[in-house]
Amino acid sequence: MITANLISKKRDGEPLNRDELNTFFNGYLTGDVTDAQMSAMLMAIYFNGMNEAETFTMVEVMLDSGSRMDFSDSEQYVADKHSTGGVGDKVSIILAPVLAAVGIKIPMIAGRGLGYTGGTIDKLESIPGFNTSPNLEQFKKWVNQSGYAIIAQSKNICTADKKIYSLRSKTGTIPSTPLICSSIMSKKIAEGISGLVLDIKVGNGTFMKTKENGQNLGDWLKKIGSAFNIKTDVVYSNMNQPLGRYAGLSCEIQESIDCLKGKGPSDLIKITLELGSHLLIQSKLAKDKKTAYKILEEIIDNGKALKTFISSVEIQGGILNNFELNNKPKFEKIINIDREGVIANMDTESIGWSLVQLGCVAQKKGEKLDFTAGIEFYKKTGENVNKNDPIFRVFGARKKQVEYAGEILKSAVKVRNEYQHIPLIL
Repeated sequence: MITANLISKKRDGEPLNRDELNTFFNGYLTGDVTDAQMSAMLMAIYFNGMNEAETFTMVEVMLDSGSRMDFSDSEQYVADKHSTGGVGDKVSIILAPVLAAVGIKIPMIAGRGLGYTGGTIDKLESIPGFNTSPNLEQFKKWVNQSGYAIIAQSKNICTADKKIYSLRSKTGTIPSTPLICSSIMSKKIAEGISGLVLDIKVGNGTFMKTKENGQNLGDWLKKIGSAFNIKTDVVYSNMNQPLGRYAGLSCEIQESIDCLKGKGPSDLIKITLELGSHLLIQSKLAKDKKTAYKILEEIIDNGKALKTFISSVEIQGGILNNFELNNKPKFEKIINIDREGVIANMDTESIGWSLVQLGCVAQKKGEKLDFTAGIEFYKKTGENVNKNDPIFRVFGARKKQVEYAGEILKSAVKVRNEYQHIPLIL
């Protein structure tokens, strides 16, 4: 098959069959298909989409390009959670040890920052010594020891996706439903899980700006989950403002620890409990949402979740001693509001790009991140402010970047006389 002909076919809106998709995407792995040709194909898919057969084949292509985990011998329910990404979203870091402490096994393959959204792996690597790249045998051992482990995508799992994922970020093809679906679901299926809960973020701080778009994605993800025998639940949540009171790298780890101590902000705790309740019901550890919430709250209150987190961090080589002190930033800037009223809107995407400027999300391969950098949100939507009230604290190791990020943030909040409430769970 001629590579250019396959690109032209997809460009013209024609579907590609199984052999054509296999040939093209496996050709990218062998070097027969260039970055330029793959970029053209990704753009053709972005504009023309894929039908059900093509999408399912894409998932299989990703799966077959690497190894799969096997937890079929586990007596515990094996499950995972995935979020489509947002600003300040550290739920995976909190939820995984909570679920493990309850008795659900969580083998989580997480991502790095993409675009302006922070990555779970980047945040975890702010913990000195934390190993996110073990071999698969070691990964399974950690999961069996701690009840969960979180690692970066291995070169041995969904190899095609790992290579394409990087190119999507550079070519503006991230918000493509078939590409998102095949990327998410191939990695989750490869984990060897039986259950999955998906947190689809909707709003100005994520790729899915409207609930309609989010529901379309959710329907596709559920359809793929069903086809591959994975129980799949979907939760739609509000990303019209950052989640929690901090966004960045080490500061999000510290806020996660606060949540595991039962001292976290209410929005972060609520979405954690909501997502966790679905997996408890799937696993039959709870009969309904009310019971599930109670179980999860108790596992946090009695300290078992925090103990599980600390144990898992140690097993993965991480050192938490003096963590907050060692990540103290050199510079900070307070941003004040210029009028009184109520915070009616936050431009969450702009906040995300300010985090990029601070060095919290890499924009090119090998770029060094600033683990000390981040933003503290003194006020959020629906809260009253007076003129000159502090609203953001920006911090990091690089003075110039802190100043520049602060300038971006000055226009990231709209203050009005009234506020229209949007619920966290949509």
